Amino acid sequence: MSTISPPDFTAERFARAPEARFEPAPADGVLPEGFFSTTNLPTYVRLGGRWRMPREPRMDGALVLDAEGGLWVREGRRVRQGERVAVGQAEDGSEGIYVHASWLAGGAEGEFKFMTSEVSREKPIDYARMARLLVEERARGGYPVWVTGPALVHSRARVDMTWFIANGFVGALLAGNAVAVHDIEASIFGTTLGMSGSGEATTGGHGLHMRAINRVRAAGSIAQAVEQGLIRDGIMHACVVHRVPFVLTGSIRDDGPLPDVVTDNLAAQDAMRRHTMKATLAVMIATALHAIATGNMLPSFVTGPDGSLRELATICVDSSEFVVSKLKDRGTHQAFGVVTNAQDFLHILRLCVERELAARSSPIAASGRRG
Repeated sequence: MSTISPPDFTAERFARAPEARFEPAPADGVLPEGFFSTTNLPTYVRLGGRWRMPREPRMDGALVLDAEGGLWVREGRRVRQGERVAVGQAEDGSEGIYVHASWLAGGAEGEFKFMTSEVSREKPIDYARMARLLVEERARGGYPVWVTGPALVHSRARVDMTWFIANGFVGALLAGNAVAVHDIEASIFGTTLGMSGSGEATTGGHGLHMRAINRVRAAGSIAQAVEQGLIRDGIMHACVVHRVPFVLTGSIRDDGPLPDVVTDNLAAQDAMRRHTMKATLAVMIATALHAIATGNMLPSFVTGPDGSLRELATICVDSSEFVVSKLKDRGTHQAFGVVTNAQDFLHILRLCVERELAARSSPIAASGRRG
């Protein structure tokens, strides 16, 4: 995992840089002309002769200075009339705002770029590296956010995803209505969209997902359906039993939906954002829209308790190169792509994580570390 060296603010160009300029928002949800549009990279704002980092960083936001002197990144819709918003477009510090991009591979200092992806299904997949990242995050008490699509359930990766949740590798699960519906259908009826575990359509199976939704709605919630014994295994069961928070967001095509689904898009953004703000690692599997949405909410870095920065490892998995490339093309520079199907990815990753855990707990490995 890459550590990020801080800028040298003793350099003359930083010492001579002006203070950042702020202008009041003209109305609720309206930013002043010339506002600074944030990126997901480490950003510093010169205030009172010091370079400060805003809280809750993300791309596509505004820099807001509150009445107590706190500096925040805020979505435009959340800015209120009269709040002070940073203005300027330069990212090199010449207008009091510096975007630290030189640590990126091939990055030009002070410049945030789109369309820089290099993804290919012909590249080798370093499962051992990903396994180390997951094990290290669990060891340090990190907050890995997993973003999943329904193909994960259909492809028989459900058992492996359940294992990751049960064993402490998932801090929060972000998904859509379909992931939960198909997982719950599998628990109740043993099918997903009426398809058996062997991949065959079942008689009358087309209505089973609707019957699953109806039963959960009758129970009141997913958690209550677990408590009542209606949902006995699977991804949502593991989330409830192991108290892993989940956010299910709705879409126009949803059936039902389940009672836990957030159907208001802006409320769903806020619900997801509460977890992306805490994320220390992100794993996105088989979901284009959720992956890009989450990527837009994530900073590219994690701030340690001592103020140090490190890269926020972001893994994007899809059977299509298009999805993996699209995430990077939308500004999530730190993501590394895996072009494969969900079933193979999760099963091999689980084996590698188990191997990594065994290696770390073995006497030989422990002796080697002491030496």
